[in-house]
Amino acid sequence: MAAAAKSVLGCQLALLVLLVVGNVSLMARAQRSACTTELSNLNVCAPFVVPGSSNTRPSSTCCNALQAVDRDCLCNTLRIASQLPSQCRLPSVTCGAN
Repeated sequence: MAAAAKSVLGCQLALLVLLVVGNVSLMARAQRSACTTELSNLNVCAPFVVPGSSNTRPSSTCCNALQAVDRDCLCNTLRIASQLPSQCRLPSVTCGAN
């Protein structure tokens, strides 16, 4: 009887672990999707950030889109973007202050 109880408990524990791992995976996928959407919404800021633009101040739509982006999403994206040149075997990009 004790062996059967241990077997049932082991199966329940394994099922719980699978559920937790699956849920974490779904949450991570949802967060990536939300981050992608938030970053896509920043396209309204293009007139402000494109070199040579005559716009000196971002629009309220741009500011609202930027405010809606999760900070971790934005920071992780910038961190990844800064690694792209080395991953492509290109010289690193250095940006001076204007």
